[in-house]
Amino acid sequence: MPAKLIRPATAPSALLALPLLAALALLLAGCSADPVGNYLGGAGDNVRGAALYAPRTLGDTSQYQGRPAEAALAAAQLEFLTSEVQDNPRIAPSVNPALLSKLQVAQAEMRQALAIAPQADATLVLTQLRRAAAALQAGSQAGAEAALSGPAFPAGPLVTLARLGSLPRLPRTAEAAGAAAQDFMSSPDGGFPRRR
Repeated sequence: MPAKLIRPATAPSALLALPLLAALALLLAGCSADPVGNYLGGAGDNVRGAALYAPRTLGDTSQYQGRPAEAALAAAQLEFLTSEVQDNPRIAPSVNPALLSKLQVAQAEMRQALAIAPQADATLVLTQLRRAAAALQAGSQAGAEAALSGPAFPAGPLVTLARLGSLPRLPRTAEAAGAAAQDFMSSPDGGFPRRR
């Protein structure tokens, strides 16, 4: 009788480890300087990514002293997260009203700190902050000034740039960042907050 070919059994824990390693690789790839950007390499939801990164990027905004490009990206993250929680038809209907309120207060606090018009369109502010960050990262002061010009920045680009470089800790922003992460982490429905 011919000998049976015996294949070594793959340990169940090794099989479980493969997807976890793949997810970890995607997570590390998604940890870019722009928390509003390509969350988990495009495999994750950007709103969830912005919420989960919020304590790190918005928990203590004084960490950006002398780093205006990173401060601009953090402010853009807050604009994005507030806008999505308020207006995204997939998220807004089920969001905790207290979270939206905290994000709106944080947005107002950040805008006041950076001399951004209180009623400026969030998409416009987000776009201009991201352009300013990209210009600063490329070493173009003139590009950053151009990005921060217009009615959304009534004090002028030089004032906003100076404030981006000396952003203090913003307590309402820190509170909203923690609340956003908590709501998104504790959600039973795929990472989106549920109305309580």
